[in-house]
Amino acid sequence: MTPQDPLSELRDIHLPETGGFWPPAPGWWALALLLVILVIAGFWLARRHRQKNAWRRQASAEMAELEKNQVPDAQWFSQLNSLLKRAARQRYPDLHPEALSGEAWIAFLLDKAPGERIASRPVVEAMVHATWQPDTAGDPHQALEFARRWLRKQS
Repeated sequence: MTPQDPLSELRDIHLPETGGFWPPAPGWWALALLLVILVIAGFWLARRHRQKNAWRRQASAEMAELEKNQVPDAQWFSQLNSLLKRAARQRYPDLHPEALSGEAWIAFLLDKAPGERIASRPVVEAMVHATWQPDTAGDPHQALEFARRWLRKQS
């Protein structure tokens, strides 16, 4: 030991070995399990939502087909009404909307309509009455717009 250089006698600091990457700590296992559960729950909820709204996608596709073939005659309005009845049967199966006709069907559509019932009443009346009248007074554009809004607001 030399008194001139006391630092030369010191040893380097040695840190202990780390635990390594594997196996992870219990907190990481819990986080991984939670992540797997969240991913599975997300897929399940998305699938359930998609199945629940399948009727709306099908009705929208049929409505696009009707929009291509707009002919203001009784048959076209009848197809639009039957499309709305099929959609209503899927959305409200316990109310049996497929059995409604005339004023009861108009009241049902307006009751389940998105807010502007008073403004939509003439359009809905013309659309429903045009199914059995040879000379239709209904406007197909307004009827399609009402049907689109009606489908969109059904949740």
